[in-house]
Parts: sequence; structure tokens; C-alpha cells
Amino acid sequence: MEKNLRNKVIFLFCFFLLGFSLVLGKALKVQVYDRSELISRSRNQVLRELTVYPKRGNIYDRNGNPLAINIQTYSIFTIPKNLKHLKKSLKELAQAIPQIKMNDLLKKTKGRDRYTWLARKIRLTKDQVEKVKSIKGIYIDSVPKRLYPNHEVASQILGFVGVDNVGLAGTEHLFNEELKGKPKVVKYVKDAKGRPIKFESQDLGPSAKDITLSIDKDLQAAAERFLKEAIEEHEADSGGFGVMDSQTGEILAIGNYPNFDPNKWRNTPEKSRRLSFATDPFEPGSTFKTFTVISAFENKIATADTSFYCERGRLKVEDHIISEAESKKTYEWLTVEEILKYSSNIGTTKLAFDLTFPKLKKTISKFGFGEKTGIEVPGESRGIFTDKENVSPLSLSNISFGQGVATTGVQMLAGYSVIANKGLYIKPTLIKGGNGTEKPRPLISEKIAKEVERILIEAVVDGTGSHAKVPMFTIAGKTSTAQRVAPEGGYRGYVSGFIGYPANVKRPFVVYAYVENPKGRYYYGNLVAGPVFRKITEYLLFKNKDFSNLAYEDEENMNKIDTVKVKHSSTRVFSKDKVPNFLGLDKRSSSLLGQKLDISVIHRGIGVVFEQTPAQGSHLKSGQKIILNYRPPSL
Repeated sequence: MEKNLRNKVIFLFCFFLLGFSLVLGKALKVQVYDRSELISRSRNQVLRELTVYPKRGNIYDRNGNPLAINIQTYSIFTIPKNLKHLKKSLKELAQAIPQIKMNDLLKKTKGRDRYTWLARKIRLTKDQVEKVKSIKGIYIDSVPKRLYPNHEVASQILGFVGVDNVGLAGTEHLFNEELKGKPKVVKYVKDAKGRPIKFESQDLGPSAKDITLSIDKDLQAAAERFLKEAIEEHEADSGGFGVMDSQTGEILAIGNYPNFDPNKWRNTPEKSRRLSFATDPFEPGSTFKTFTVISAFENKIATADTSFYCERGRLKVEDHIISEAESKKTYEWLTVEEILKYSSNIGTTKLAFDLTFPKLKKTISKFGFGEKTGIEVPGESRGIFTDKENVSPLSLSNISFGQGVATTGVQMLAGYSVIANKGLYIKPTLIKGGNGTEKPRPLISEKIAKEVERILIEAVVDGTGSHAKVPMFTIAGKTSTAQRVAPEGGYRGYVSGFIGYPANVKRPFVVYAYVENPKGRYYYGNLVAGPVFRKITEYLLFKNKDFSNLAYEDEENMNKIDTVKVKHSSTRVFSKDKVPNFLGLDKRSSSLLGQKLDISVIHRGIGVVFEQTPAQGSHLKSGQKIILNYRPPSL
């Protein structure tokens, strides 16, 4: 009896001990192992947390013109498992928004139960938004969408964003954090029916910022047009251009063609989306000879008057024959000035031989070739330049006239800006005021810079750069007709280039233009790239009103301006009751004439007057306004 009782007690004790252990184990699992998951489930049932980003910052040009902005769009979604009459709701949606097709909606929802996008970032009217909101089981969110109002203009600088407004290329990518800003976290408590009853919000950082680029939208558009026209005229593959303020380092225009529309970037080849002017190095050719001459002047190897025998156009170096770019040229004795002026390969080679590679390398490296400039372009290339302490005579010869070395267009702009800025170097930048208070640093002496500038002016006036001349302005510049490296190796075709600047303006800007693989009648830099340089330079001179300023600097230039006026009209009418003749006048002259006759004048465009309303000789009414349309004068 006692034994049975004891067994019962032991059994009950073990039973309760086991039960207690199970309870303790379950509590341990709930409190320790499943703690995070259960808390998460609880929060999902009671709490909701949303991360809301501010509207993406805008991108502007230097004058405040919008280049990248946000527009209001809408994204539409549904949860198919929650809809009993899915097809009915989809049909109502297709009827409310004609651009959404019923067949597409059925494909998107087929076999899906969870959250499903029906349309993303589409433009809707207010009425359409209200109709969508009234459809059972269909939900709509307002979403900002990136818009590039100028389409292809400056596209390679701007880049583009993805579906989630994250920058994927260009400025959009490089400054993504600033443009995107920091999000706001919104938390709210839900009741049993899922309705929000309490809100909390927390800012995680500063709001989105706008970016102001250094480029000028109008100049950028004009330069892109000039380059495109040259590429089409000469049946070329591609090309590039850049304009840099030599004193501030600000890039006023930069680009390549073919380009693309960032609003439709998915449909364009990757190469067209790159800013190759900064990312793809190429052999610069004869424009590089200028730095060989600078090195010779710095190391006192030669002066502008030092003569070299140019072997009548053929010089044997190792097992190769070095010839002139124009095979018909058979130069004998040329001074250093003439070597650069006539772009002699043999003369530059002999100059480099006297100089030796270590000294030439020191100058080239000092100008930043072989290193990134630091411009705000994702994927900027450092170019290609040897690290060797010395090279063979043939390599030295090639490097001296721009072969066997590869540079970017940005590096060339920065290098020639040193000459334009009296020997001072400033880093190129795509951001307005991007160099801040940083001052240009001395790189070469002002004396050498002026001497090289004088030779470059001669190269345009009486040398290889005749097609880059701009009337009434002194242009310093250099042509190049470089052999083009073929993708499979070796050389095929040419890269025609011209780089220079107007030397007689207060604020020199450097322009570089090149055209790759022209297959038309011409391929020389002077004939292919020279006109592109001239058009860009001329456009900017008129836009900056340098034309007007120059016209009043001296009598000689004033007479030249007068010849332009006479070309458009040989007489001026100054009668008090008749509309005077404004044709051919620049803005300053037009304004002075208007003031003299007490006439209100409205100016439109840049350059000189080519059209006026009302016409010359018309009856002049009291208080009447004269509308003057301007354009650059035809040459």
C-alpha cells in the first residue's frame, strides 16, 4: 500500500516536473530564441515604419537654367489576393487611363497574389487620379520623376537616374548623396483595423541639395550642334569638344557626339552615355608638340630662333623613317618657332633628342599628363604615359609629337590654359565656383608662356591653323592630325583636332575640338576641327559681348567693325520722324543711336542687327519701340 502511494507520488512529481520543464523551455524559446521575430511580427501588426526621401535636388547651369528637375508622376499597384473581382477592377483602370492596356494588366497580375506594380511613374490628370482612387482594390502613390527638359543637351555631363531616383551616371551619380538628401522616417501605430492612430517622425539628416554646374546651357547647345554638323559633313565616327575658363578652371561647355537623351537612356548604347572627353584617352598628335617646345625653353636647350635641319622630310630613327604629317613637305632648316608654326615632326624629334627624355618627362608630368585632373566626372582617365626613366630614341621621337602617349581632352584643356593664363595652373571643374578660394599656382614662367603664345598666334596667322581664325580677334592655337589607334591594334584613320584661345580678350577661354576618323574629302585638323573651334569661339565671344568691347578699344578695330556695318547697309538715316537704319550695328552702337534719337530699343539675340521692326524709313511715332534681332555676322 505504501509502495503504491510512493510510486504515485513519484509519478505525479515527474509529470509536473516534465510539464514545468516544457513550460520553461517554451518560455526560453519565446523570450530568447524567437524574441526578434516575435517583436517584428508584433510591430508589423501594430506599428508601421516608412522611409520617405525628399524631392531630389535640381541641377542648374551657371545662369540658373534648369538642366534636371522633378515632375509629379504616379505609380499604381494592387494586391491580387485581396481582390474578388480582379478583372473588373483592371478593366475600370484601363478605361480610366487609355495609355494602360488591359492585356498588359492581365499579364502583370497572372499567377500573382502579392503586391504587384501595374504602372510606374506615369503622368496623370487630376480627373484620372480621382478615377483611379475610386476603383476598389487599386492603389495609387504620387512619385516624383526626374526630367531632363533639354533632352540631349549636356546629357553626358548630367547622366541619369534609375527607377528609384538613384543616380546611375554623370553628375547624378557622383553627387547622388547630395541630390538625394537624407530621408525622414515616419512611424505610426495602427488599431485593430489597420488605421493609423498615432504618428512620430524623425529626420535623419539634411534635405536634398541643388547643384549648379559651371556650364552655359546656350553655349553647350551651340557647341553640340557645331560638332554634330562637322561629324556629318566629314562622315566621321565621333568627336568631342571642351571650353574652359583659364582663370577659374570652370568648364563652360564639354561633350561628345553621338550623345543621348537621358529621359530615354535605356535605349541608347553605353558608349554614347560616356563623357569620353574625360574618360577615353587618345593620342593627341601635334597639339602635344607645344609641351615639347615649352620643355626646351624651360631647360634652355633652345630659343625660338634656334635652327634645326629637318632632313628634307625624312629622318631615320632606329629601323623606322620619321616623315612630316604632310608627306610633300621637304623642310630643310627651321627655327623652333617655325617647327611649331608648320608642325614639323622631324624638327620636334630633333628638339626632343637634344632635350633628352628625363627632362621632357619632367615637364610632361608637371603639366599633369598621366594623372587625373580631379574634374567631377565619374571614371575620369589618367591617360597613358610611361613610368620608365628612359625610353628608346624611336619612343622619344613619337612622344615628342604626340604619339606613344595618350591624353584626355580635359588634360589638354588644362595644359593650354596654363599658357593662356600666363603660366598659372588651375584645376578644371564642372561646378560653378568649384575651385572656391583656391588660387592658380605657377607652373611655368610668364615669359615662357608669352613666348609660346606668340608662336601659337603665328601658327594661326601664317601656319597650319588658318581655318581657326576669328575676324578682329587674335587667336593662339595649334592643329593636330593624329593617327587613330584601331580597336584591333595598329593605326587606322585619323583624329583631327584644334586647340586654342582668343589671346586679345581680358578673360581668355580655351577651346578644344576634335573629330575622330573623318572619312570624307579632308582629314587634316585645320580643315576638319579648325572650323568647329572657330564657330564655338565666335559664339562665345559674341555671347560675352567681347565683340562690342573690342570694337571700342582702338581705331583699327573700330574701322573693321565699320566694314561689317557697311556690308549690311551703306547709309544711316537720322531723321527725327523716320525709323533709322540699325542693320549691321552691334548692341552698344544700337543703344547709342537709340539714345541719340530718344528711341526705345528692344534687343533680341547676340551679334549684329540683321532684322529690325519697323523697317528703316518707316514713319516714327511718338513712344514707338524698335525691335532689333541680332546674329553673328556672316564671314
